[in-house]
Amino acid sequence: MTASTRQTWFITGTSSGFGRAFAEYALAQGHNVVATARNTAKLQGLVAHPAADRLLVTRLDVNHPGDAKAAVAAAVARFGRIDVLINNAGYGVVGALEETPESELRAIMETNFFGAIAVITAALPTLRTQRSGAIVNISSLGGQLSFAGFSAYSATKFALEGASEALAQELAPLGIKVLIVEPGSFRTELAGDAMRHMPIIDAYQDTVGGTRAFARDMHQTQQGDPRKAATAIAQALQSENTPLRLQLGSDAVDAVRSHAEAMLADIQDWEMVSTATAFDI
Repeated sequence: MTASTRQTWFITGTSSGFGRAFAEYALAQGHNVVATARNTAKLQGLVAHPAADRLLVTRLDVNHPGDAKAAVAAAVARFGRIDVLINNAGYGVVGALEETPESELRAIMETNFFGAIAVITAALPTLRTQRSGAIVNISSLGGQLSFAGFSAYSATKFALEGASEALAQELAPLGIKVLIVEPGSFRTELAGDAMRHMPIIDAYQDTVGGTRAFARDMHQTQQGDPRKAATAIAQALQSENTPLRLQLGSDAVDAVRSHAEAMLADIQDWEMVSTATAFDI
């Protein structure tokens, strides 16, 4: 790879899971990588990478004001540009809505939504000046539909997807792509240390109990390979027709398709009621 074709990938949450896989993939492809995490001590495995001369490790807590701007400035100072920005930092919450304290709702929204927005807005002046680049927001199949017990988590991903859809339209004339990634079950830390379990109210055991068990039992048994997710994302970004949304995993494809079909069926069944709401002329 020549210097002219080498990209700079800026990735949040690179201490494990998707973030680590994305960083390792980009380094293996010959790209520069800005690897960020709240605790950079967890990035020592990356620092030991054979291509560490193309790696910048910098602290970034998406909840800490100023961290995003400082990390972007460090990236530009080191590599001169940012070509692919991946918002990956985040965590999950499992529990019925009533079981989830307001403080937990606000905390997960701060990280998964406002944290990603902070990184995007910090990087946009650089991307606009370049008139090129891509923003990849890691959502979930839970950003298209939700399940009992995942109301808080899905709320953050729905919000991120709504902002991303508008952002894609705002940035397209400037030569900047936006890709929303909707993974299914992948072997990351989401079901492990990155999942917070809320206190139990017995009334919700029938609807949320299965979700709690699923969230615990799937840890490190998921079929999805984060390394293959990295390859799929790169393929989508390289396409002239990059999709707005990319589902990853057969579970994500099946769930999103079924949800969309159910929505279309409801629209058709209720169209007469829905459209009979105009003023009589």
